[in-house]
Amino acid sequence: MSELRDLVIDLPSDREITLTRSFDAPRELVFAAHTQAEHLRQWWGRGNPLDIEIDFREGGSYRFVEHAEDGNDYAFRGEFREIAAPERIVQTFEFEGMPGQVAVETIIFTEGDGGTVITSTTRFDTKEQRDGMADSGMAQGAAESYAALDRHLATLR
Repeated sequence: MSELRDLVIDLPSDREITLTRSFDAPRELVFAAHTQAEHLRQWWGRGNPLDIEIDFREGGSYRFVEHAEDGNDYAFRGEFREIAAPERIVQTFEFEGMPGQVAVETIIFTEGDGGTVITSTTRFDTKEQRDGMADSGMAQGAAESYAALDRHLATLR
């Protein structure tokens, strides 16, 4: 399947984007891949080289810098607001190239039939911010990152 066909994208409200994708791995492993630097380096940012600072706890923060193939660096940061391992993470998300536009992302990990479904809902302050993210190539980037995650998880089984 193509990367975009594996990813379901929905706009459930005028300020939200939801991404849903299934993985053939147990929930605890998929959760760990989202919360531990050694895993994140393998897939986040489409699998490009990545600098990671992460303090994974409620009130903790993260900062990822992707070193992209186009020669540019793209930095993202946020704070962890709520953690219910291995079911849910609520965090803020900000692309440093667009400072001040902070979204709230809720990631749900649902296990079933030996696999895990990730449902990630990002809520923006305005419809314009949501539309800007939707038009930014976010879907392709997310699909590429999740494909890299799928490849990484396969090496751990």
